[in-house]
Amino acid sequence: MSEPTPPIRPTKADDHGLLPGMAVICLWLLALCGLGLIGVITHGLPPLAMIVCVIFAVAANGLLKLRRWGWALTLAAVFLSMCYGVYILFRFRQLPMIVMVVVNLVFFLYLVRQEVLERLK
Repeated sequence: MSEPTPPIRPTKADDHGLLPGMAVICLWLLALCGLGLIGVITHGLPPLAMIVCVIFAVAANGLLKLRRWGWALTLAAVFLSMCYGVYILFRFRQLPMIVMVVVNLVFFLYLVRQEVLERLK
């Protein structure tokens, strides 16, 4: 008789890649960066908003490279973007900002999961 084969176990190499949610968050930050740059070009936002756009782009790049500083910067960017959305929502009563607030809240809660933290260097 043949010996039973041992069960197949997943390799540890699967534990060190970029999660799909992390990629979506990076795309979201880059989209916000692009919208901010369009706002500066069309004179809808002050030129200092470009600093925020650069921070968002750097945060997205750091998270894509799975760096801990990129995660921290992304967490701060998502949280501050959520706070800005809440401010605009209540101060100017712009209901479409609810979408931005909810999306940023979901991304914030996703980023603090243990699975995300385990993949950072």
